[in-house]
Amino acid sequence: MNDHPMELRQCALFRLAECNPARKAAAVRSLEQAWLKGEVALDSQAALSAILDIPGRPVRPELVAPREVRRRSMITLEGRAALIHALVHIEFNAINLALDAIWRFSDMPREYYADWLQVAAEEALHFSLLLEHLQSMGYSYGDFPGHNSLWEMVDKTRLDVLARMALVPRTMEARGLDAVPAMRGKLAQVGDMKAAEILDIILRDEIGHVAIGNRWYGYLCVQRGLDPVETYARLARGYAAPPLRGPFNLAARRAAGFSDAELAALIVPYI
Repeated sequence: MNDHPMELRQCALFRLAECNPARKAAAVRSLEQAWLKGEVALDSQAALSAILDIPGRPVRPELVAPREVRRRSMITLEGRAALIHALVHIEFNAINLALDAIWRFSDMPREYYADWLQVAAEEALHFSLLLEHLQSMGYSYGDFPGHNSLWEMVDKTRLDVLARMALVPRTMEARGLDAVPAMRGKLAQVGDMKAAEILDIILRDEIGHVAIGNRWYGYLCVQRGLDPVETYARLARGYAAPPLRGPFNLAARRAAGFSDAELAALIVPYI
């Protein structure tokens, strides 16, 4: 890895292709540290292309349709492990989506790339905390199947940074703001306080990640002279985004920068 040029977007693409999840997480956190020390340059104009397969991922877990990921009772150790495994898988995909946002889109402000590197590093931390907890339960990443809907939306929006900001952080990831509190409550109820503590960290950080999506979505709407609410509805239809279903964590969504008009639009179907 030492002979790879230390330019941020090329480094992000290089790490995106890494197949070993633990190595990927460690490399991303190291990249952020090098960036913060001023050891990594940025070429925001370069037109990069992926030579290796992306995203790099392990042979397991088996990827299945979301409806085929069966729910298990949290009363059992296996059931709790299946839930933690699902979260590990989400965080692994979240590392990949943040890296993809860095390398794929050129001609954005320097702060855009810094923001998404911060997201990648925090997702790597979440992945590592959850993986360690899963292993303490006697299971490994790959022991249960997972689905690929998050990366599928990343791939669908690969040609337009506006669509990416609208439909990945502000749609797919924002669902976590709604889901995490109830999940945390169930884990605490069955006595898994370690998992509950990790979810507290994740919710705090995810508010920031969705805020970053909102920041750059708003920036792009201003740049292109677009109305954010109308544009979101159009993009959601055009890219067949999953319908937004409540209950919504309005406090967390507000903290993440959704406007009152956007929150009001949550209750209006867009398909």
